[in-house]
Amino acid sequence: MADSSFDVVSKIDRMELDNAINQAIREIDTRFDFKNTGAKIELSGDKIAIEADTEERAKATLDVVKDKLIKRGVSLKHLEAPEPQLSGKIYKIACTLKEGISTENAKKVAKFLRDEGPKSIKTQIQGDELRVTSKSRDDLQEAIEQIKNGKFDFAVQFVNFR
Repeated sequence: MADSSFDVVSKIDRMELDNAINQAIREIDTRFDFKNTGAKIELSGDKIAIEADTEERAKATLDVVKDKLIKRGVSLKHLEAPEPQLSGKIYKIACTLKEGISTENAKKVAKFLRDEGPKSIKTQIQGDELRVTSKSRDDLQEAIEQIKNGKFDFAVQFVNFR
């Protein structure tokens, strides 16, 4: 019998991200407490730009974005948001989106599986993803559960289960 496998990846669903940002923009435009505060949200590539007249409004706008991301099923582990920076009269937050598993993080997951997972599992780093193989599908499902329950500082998804 051939080996079964799956890939551990860290990817953002772009459609859900777009939907979450559009919902956040709509909420900022219609909410009474954001009227005349200059609050703006803009998505471009792997960056989310947030602007507002005050630091508190900028943080509140970021909270609205985070809330919408959660509701759309996008993990906040993908979002890296620094403190608001004053630029002229406007406070700006330049959030970056993190995708892909770095080699260092892939090694952490592989070591975690070696130490905690079933013994029949083999791991292999392939670019920005980690392939996990085994002869037993039950062992692979157990490995998926262990990775889900592991406290990693990046979001994980599982693809190509065969």
